[in-house]
Amino acid sequence: MNRVLTFPDSQAHPLSIRAKAMVFNDPVSLDILNTTELIAPSEATVLIIGDTGTGKELIARHVHNRSGRSGPFVAVNCGAFSENLIEAELFGHEAGAFTGAQGQRQGWFEAAQHGTLFLDEIGDLPLAMQVKLLRVLQERQVVRLGSRKPIDIDVRLVAATNVDLVSAVEAGHFRADLYYRLNIATINLPPLRERPGDIIPLARHFVDSYRAKLHLGPIDFSSNARQAMIAYSWTGNIRELENVIHYALIVCRDGVIRSADLRLNERVPVLSSSRPFSVAEDDDGCRLSKAFREMFDENRDSLFEQVEETLVRLAFEHCDNNQVRTARLLGISRNILRAQLKRFGLLAKGNRAENPVDEIEGATLLELGVVEA
Repeated sequence: MNRVLTFPDSQAHPLSIRAKAMVFNDPVSLDILNTTELIAPSEATVLIIGDTGTGKELIARHVHNRSGRSGPFVAVNCGAFSENLIEAELFGHEAGAFTGAQGQRQGWFEAAQHGTLFLDEIGDLPLAMQVKLLRVLQERQVVRLGSRKPIDIDVRLVAATNVDLVSAVEAGHFRADLYYRLNIATINLPPLRERPGDIIPLARHFVDSYRAKLHLGPIDFSSNARQAMIAYSWTGNIRELENVIHYALIVCRDGVIRSADLRLNERVPVLSSSRPFSVAEDDDGCRLSKAFREMFDENRDSLFEQVEETLVRLAFEHCDNNQVRTARLLGISRNILRAQLKRFGLLAKGNRAENPVDEIEGATLLELGVVEA
């Protein structure tokens, strides 16, 4: 029989993008399961790397369940809180520590005492918080906001990310010392298309999960449906497969799911890595691609650094040295932008901004909760 991992409340979050089940039938996933169960009994910090929907939280829960720790499993999404709230969420606060802090509250580290704290999307953690997290991991103590009294913690940390932290470190978006602190026991979760032996068992699992709710009898797959599922790219991974099966159960007839019921040919295709991305329909994209190809032909040194600095500098100039508007234009947080501006020498020493209007606008937006610090 296939090993299956599910959430204890797998139907409580029907709209979640997380994977709600994993099976271990493919040799790749069996190797992942073996690695997970070897790591679990240790006290080592675990870093799980994988795309959205591949089952990172399920693996984290399995690490906890096999660890023998007596405390709870606590899951926190680092991207779900604004920068000025995440410290209070993680470490807790005392009454009056900040506006709205009417009572004392323990943070997620304390809530996970003697158990496991799962920090999902740790790559989204602001740089200022990365420093504080590193200190907690080193000293095994937290200090609540508004307090000076350290609290000892016995918590195992499991972190997960869907971004390349090595590249993030090189770009100055993630601290190298924190990365090395997290990267002790690493579990790599490949996308579903790279473990094809799991696709049909997972599909059967979801059929069984939804069949009773839809008041259906036994359901089978046609051979064409099975072939179509194995050949499909599954960019949304396990969650996409679940959605496809749910829909197919609604429209299938005579107790058989056929390839037409899956509607895979109507879904967004994945661009093959074997052919270059075409931007022929986009004039700006064409000009950009042409410029890059010319630079590639010139074999320039430090090309990535030059491109990144030029993009940040020109965007900053375009926005009249306004950090908030520049961050919005580039689609990054203001915290990341400031790190880049400092890195490229575009901020005056000792000044928070070149343009005083930036501070006014930034403060206003922060008070409204629209942007991060």
